[in-house]
Amino acid sequence: MRPLLSALALAVTGVMVGLLAALAAGGAGSLTPEFLFTLPAAAGREGGILPAILSTLWLAVGSLALALPLGVGTALYLAEYAPPGRWVAAIRSLTETLAGVPSILFGLFGFSVFVVRLGWGPSLLAGSATLALMLLPTVIRTSEEAVAAVPQELREGAAALGATRWDAVRRIVLPQAAPGILTGALLALGRAAGETAAVLLTAGTDLALPRSPLDPGRSMAVHLYLLAGEGLSDGRAHATALALVCGVMVLNALAQLLMGGRRDR
Repeated sequence: MRPLLSALALAVTGVMVGLLAALAAGGAGSLTPEFLFTLPAAAGREGGILPAILSTLWLAVGSLALALPLGVGTALYLAEYAPPGRWVAAIRSLTETLAGVPSILFGLFGFSVFVVRLGWGPSLLAGSATLALMLLPTVIRTSEEAVAAVPQELREGAAALGATRWDAVRRIVLPQAAPGILTGALLALGRAAGETAAVLLTAGTDLALPRSPLDPGRSMAVHLYLLAGEGLSDGRAHATALALVCGVMVLNALAQLLMGGRRDR
């Protein structure tokens, strides 16, 4: 089985290497500091992608800031407080169902609720709130697994020393589960950065520099979609995709360093 499993691992690695090679071949020549840090021109067909980068950061950080407290709180309830039964099974079932809802439906929901009913208009805030709903299943599932993986003996030891359940959760369970929660947050962050349909309907396609959450914005994924759809800026589309993939890879590398340092301590 070892050669077979090694071949499968190499095949998965080869897919990623091939993807990066294809993007680099098509966009490495356009990926310059001027491309990353200057303003666009001619509806994005010329100039840089600085507004798209900033809009992507707004959306990713905003959606994670909304989804992480809700997701981790739900995971703690399911893993630490809720008694086993139909109620817990129903919550888990609904969470799994939410994970399978197509992103365009989230976009339609966000458009009708956040953009129209709440009057936020096409804005980064509406896009972040919509993405937060999409990220909840990932955050809840990974956080619950991380909390459940903490040894029960640590909880029993805290109770033997007179700590309340919340003290045990706050001082022992959450610090121990932090690497797993961070991993789930990064998975959610990567999805938020690469989402297109929901962002297109809620955040808009404006290429101006965003200055507040109520401003519209165009994420890098939406910018890539529009450039590729035109068929006139293949090099810039590949360069945008390469920058997006490299950004996600840097985030994953930083997370590995943080988790490794925490284990060493």
